[in-house]
Amino acid sequence: MVTHTPSGAVFRAVADPTRRQILGLLRGGRLTVGEIAANFPFSRPAISKHLRTLRSAGLVRTQQRGTTRFCELSPAPLSHISEWLKDYERLWKRELHNLKRYVEENP
Repeated sequence: MVTHTPSGAVFRAVADPTRRQILGLLRGGRLTVGEIAANFPFSRPAISKHLRTLRSAGLVRTQQRGTTRFCELSPAPLSHISEWLKDYERLWKRELHNLKRYVEENP
């Protein structure tokens, strides 16, 4: 039984490896857009586009201070993905247990 299905926006956001890397950077704390962009071979506008997608999914919060925009991780939507995956972990544990029992009973 699936307990909670996260929004498609969250799945789309974490489906991209660049956005997952951005989330990984933000695990270390708040960064400016420029600090994030310095970690990639892409243009700053391309990184800003990724950040917009992450913000839309609720995974990143931004705060403007003067001309600098700070970004920080907002991990709550990731917990929904974790909960959703737990249902599949239980399924696979059950299937592996059944396979183990079958192999032990049928040498």
